[in-house]
Amino acid sequence: MTTVRHTIDIRQYPGFRQLAVDYAGAFNSLRPFYAGDPTEPDAWRATIARVQAFAARRDRDAVADALIAQQVHRGAPPEARAAAERLREATTVAVVTGQQAGLFGGPLFTLLKAVTAIKLAARLRLEFGVTAVPLFWIDAEDHDWNEVSGVEVLDGDYGLRTLRLADPPGAGTTPVASLTLDRSVEAAIDDLATALPATEFTGSLLTRLRSAYRPGTGMSSAFGRWLEFTLGELGLVVYCSSDPATKPLAAPVFAREAQFPGTTAELADAAGRDLVARGYHAQVAPHGDTLALFSLASGRTPIRVEAGRYHVGGRLLDLPALLADIQHTPGAFSPNVLLRPVVQDTLFPTVAYVAGPNELAYLGQLRGVYEHFGVPMPLMYQRASATILDSAGVRFLERYGLPLAALQAQNESALNHLLETQLPPDVEHALHEAAAVVDDRLGRLVAAVPAIDPTLEGAARSVQGKVRHELHGLHQKIIHAAKRRDETLRRQFTRTRALAFPGGHAQERTIGFVYFLNRYGPALVDRLVADLPVHMGTHVVVVL
Repeated sequence: MTTVRHTIDIRQYPGFRQLAVDYAGAFNSLRPFYAGDPTEPDAWRATIARVQAFAARRDRDAVADALIAQQVHRGAPPEARAAAERLREATTVAVVTGQQAGLFGGPLFTLLKAVTAIKLAARLRLEFGVTAVPLFWIDAEDHDWNEVSGVEVLDGDYGLRTLRLADPPGAGTTPVASLTLDRSVEAAIDDLATALPATEFTGSLLTRLRSAYRPGTGMSSAFGRWLEFTLGELGLVVYCSSDPATKPLAAPVFAREAQFPGTTAELADAAGRDLVARGYHAQVAPHGDTLALFSLASGRTPIRVEAGRYHVGGRLLDLPALLADIQHTPGAFSPNVLLRPVVQDTLFPTVAYVAGPNELAYLGQLRGVYEHFGVPMPLMYQRASATILDSAGVRFLERYGLPLAALQAQNESALNHLLETQLPPDVEHALHEAAAVVDDRLGRLVAAVPAIDPTLEGAARSVQGKVRHELHGLHQKIIHAAKRRDETLRRQFTRTRALAFPGGHAQERTIGFVYFLNRYGPALVDRLVADLPVHMGTHVVVVL
C-alpha cells in the first residue's frame, strides 16, 4: 500500500524559486498576474462559469472528432474515448497539462503532472458537480530533439544510465511530430532491458514499449500511445498538438497575432518587468520584432516583422498575403511558448492548467495576452511534487533523522556528519574535552611566554596549532575507522542518495517514470492516484 511518509514545505526542498513558493503560500503578492487563486472555491466557480460561457465560440464537435481520430489511430482504451466524447457537451470542462514527447514517457514529473490532472478533475466533479475531463497536451511541435530523445534510469547498482536515440533527418530543426523513429529505438529498448534491474514486471513492460515505440512510428505518436497504455484507462485524453485537423480552429488566433504584430511580446514583456520589480523573475524575454508564431514551411522558424512586412519561411509577405496563408494553410504555422496556451484554451474548455514551477513563471506573463485575444484564462495549479522511495530508503532516513534535502550534495559531508553522530558518546566527549584542555593550557602558555622572551610567542602558538591539528587528525581517523566499521550505513546512505538525488538532481526531474513502472508494475499509477496528495506548496516522500 502506498503511503506518504513525509511532507516537506517546498521552501525546504531544492529547486523551487520564489515565485513558485509564493504562488502556493502567498498568492496575494502574485494576484495581478493570474486569473485567480486555486485555493479559493469562488475562483473555481467563477472560472468554470467563464469557460462554460465561452463554449458557444468553440467548435466542440470538431475538437472531439479530432481527439477521437487520434485515439483510434493510437488504439486508446475505451475509457479515454468516452472522456473525449464528453467534450462535445457545452458544460464539460477540462483540466489540462502537457509536456514534450520525451523518450519512453520522459521524467517522473511527466507522470506526476498527468496524475495531478486526473485527481484534480475528479475533485472538480465531486466538489462542483461539473463534468471535468483530464487532458494531456503533447507539445509535438517543439523542435528541441536533444531534450526529448534521451531518458535516464538507474541500473541494478543504482548507477545513472542514459539511453538515447540516434538523430533522424531534421532533428533539431523540424518539429518532433514530423520525426519518425528508426531502428535505433529498438537498440534503445534493448539497452533499457539491459540497464533495468529484472523484476516480475520487466517482460510485460518491454512488450508494451516495443508496441508503442516501433520503427516507422512518429515520435509524438509513440509517446501518446505510451501515455494511453499507462493512463488511458483512468480517462486521460491525450492530444497531439500537431494535428492538422485542429489547425483551422486555431487560425483566428494566428490571424490576430499577425494583425497586431508585437502586441503579444509587449504584453508579456511588461508583465515580466513587473514581476522582476516585485522581486521575482521573468521566465521569458520576448522579442518585439517577431510574431509569437513559427513558420513550418521550412523547418520551424520564427516569423520576423520588418517595416510592416513579414519574413515567413524564406518569403517576404505583406499582411494580406500572410492572412491568406493562415486561412488557406493554417497547418503551416505553429504558436510559440507565449501563444501556445491561448491556442490550447481556444480549443479546449480549460478551467485549470497543471503546471511545473518554470511554467508557472511564464504563465504569469500572459494574463494580458489572454485578454488581448478574448480567451478566458484558466486557473494555474502546481503539479504534485514527489520523491518515490522504497521502504529501505525511508527506514534509513527515519532511523537517522536525516532530512531528504541533505542527500542532494554529492560530497561526503552529510555522510561524515551522520557518522559523527554515531560515534560512542564517551569518545566524542573525550575528544572535545581534550581540545578544550589544549586550548586552555596552551593558551595560558602562549599568554605567559612573552614575559620571559617575546620572540617565543610565535613558537608557542605554533605548538598550539600543531596540537590542535593532531587532535583534528585523530578525530578524522576515528571517523574513517567508523566508516570502515559501519560499511552498512555507508551503503544505505549511498543507495538512498542515488535514488533520491541521482547525480545531485531531483529524482522527479531526472529519472524516467519507466524505471518506476519496471520496479512497481502497473499498480504504481493506481497507488499514486489513490494516495498522492495534490496540495500545492509541498513535496512528498512516497514509499512503495
